Amino acid sequence: MANLSTKIKLYANREIDFLKDVRLQDDADGNGAYIKEWNLDIPKPTMAQLDAYEAQANIIESNQAQVQKRIKEYGSIAEQIEYITENGLDAWQSKVQAIKNKYPKENN
Repeated sequence: MANLSTKIKLYANREIDFLKDVRLQDDADGNGAYIKEWNLDIPKPTMAQLDAYEAQANIIESNQAQVQKRIKEYGSIAEQIEYITENGLDAWQSKVQAIKNKYPKENN
């Protein structure tokens, strides 16, 4: 299940400041997070409206997880530069492509 924050970003079609624009709260009562405060210039969505973004939000979150795995495997910028220096740009590009193939992203 996608995070409420991701669905809100999709609904608003922009980045959200979750300290100023929209405040979420989870009362740890088993009902999950909800919108406590809505300070955007668009109407506050219903849960049904937000749930309509579930599939798209799941893809976005899955892709973010894949990117984080890629970043970890690429290594630091210094490690990448060292790899290029020692093995050449073509070898580095092949390595990057292999990592992307290992952790593919879905189209949304």
